[in-house]
Amino acid sequence: MAVVISFANQKGGVGKTTTAINIAASLATIKKRVLLIDIDSQGNAGTGLGFVRASHKQSVYGVLLGTATITENILTTAIPNLHLLPASAKLAGAELDMLDIENREYRLRDAIKTIEDNYDYILIDCPPALGMLTINALSASDYVIIPLQCEFFALEGVQQLLSTIAAIQQKWNPKLDILGMVLTMYDKKLGLTKAVEDDVRETFGNKVFKTVVPRNVRISEAPSHGKPVLFHDFKSSGAQAYLRVATEVVNALEQKESK
Repeated sequence: MAVVISFANQKGGVGKTTTAINIAASLATIKKRVLLIDIDSQGNAGTGLGFVRASHKQSVYGVLLGTATITENILTTAIPNLHLLPASAKLAGAELDMLDIENREYRLRDAIKTIEDNYDYILIDCPPALGMLTINALSASDYVIIPLQCEFFALEGVQQLLSTIAAIQQKWNPKLDILGMVLTMYDKKLGLTKAVEDDVRETFGNKVFKTVVPRNVRISEAPSHGKPVLFHDFKSSGAQAYLRVATEVVNALEQKESK
């Protein structure tokens, strides 16, 4: 049965999708069966894996509304062991479209249950908002990973997200747990970066992954080539950082399972 992990942060531009793509690719390279679900209407996870939205009809949108099954909407990527359930521009209106649906908070969870034995990991890229789509993702998840950009407002946004996670734990998914926080776009030349890192680590302790993801040109280039940075430039500092983060994810899960 798959471990389901959401990547969430209501603040945009923090490296959330990039982190989801590259951890998914890293897990796939160690022969884990991985499904990446893109529940963000921008559809960047699909683009980052080389899919042009207009070239396929598959989407998570119909799965959420109950007009299609999850199995018929999963795409095979160019990376062995990695599949994608892509987004659709229609997701921008999903909040309204789902208003009258019964148990709407559990639509994604119920769909995942039908295919969870096919994968080792199911990763969900959430939209940069704390609405019904993110609630669906977190209600379906065992864990959440929070990417944090090393900037002044990082902690302020996290506190809001933590309140949402606490509400979801109370109302819809008591098993949901924070697996860790990933510091992204780390620039050691900037004093502010180190100050933010110290602040985050002091506040959240071992919930923060040891590996930081640097601000790296190869990470920025990779989506335009439709590849995770791991397959764009394996030796780059960005690719190596995401490999280490993926290792920390696997280790953290093993520790939790052993308890």
